[in-house]
Amino acid sequence: MYNSLDERDIKILFAIADRETDNTEVIHEETDIPKSTVHYRLQNLKEEGVITNDLYELDLDKVGLGLTIISEVWAEFDEGYHERVGEQLADIEGVNQVYFTMGDTDFVLLGRLTSRDMVEKLVEEYESIDEINRTSSKFVISTIKTSEGIGTLRNYDQASFLEAHGFADDAE
Repeated sequence: MYNSLDERDIKILFAIADRETDNTEVIHEETDIPKSTVHYRLQNLKEEGVITNDLYELDLDKVGLGLTIISEVWAEFDEGYHERVGEQLADIEGVNQVYFTMGDTDFVLLGRLTSRDMVEKLVEEYESIDEINRTSSKFVISTIKTSEGIGTLRNYDQASFLEAHGFADDAE
């Protein structure tokens, strides 16, 4: 994890999330940080891997990925199984997120799919992995809240985020 974020970096990230742009003029207007500083900071955040892309986020429903499935997977315990089985699960078409978890469930997977046929194929592919003992999948009926990419920052109060990083949010 990049641990060198300072207060200006955090304010720039929140401005990008709030205004949905990385335009230096817009970020300057939002933060009162000089445009040249914003430009320099953005370059550093990209070079350090904090900003990983150009923010081309998609409305997955509009591109035809309207079915969300959440799957729990139980696998046979063996040395290194979490990496081996996790990689196999991650390679299945339609699986967007794979989490190795603590507790009774070994993996939790999230997938965005186009059709019920694709769901059936997905579950068949889970079951084709030898180490998998059992799966349980659920359709999402409606999405109440989802955050992906930099928009995730909208789920936090900037002042409490700054405080969590050891900064006081000075009055602007």
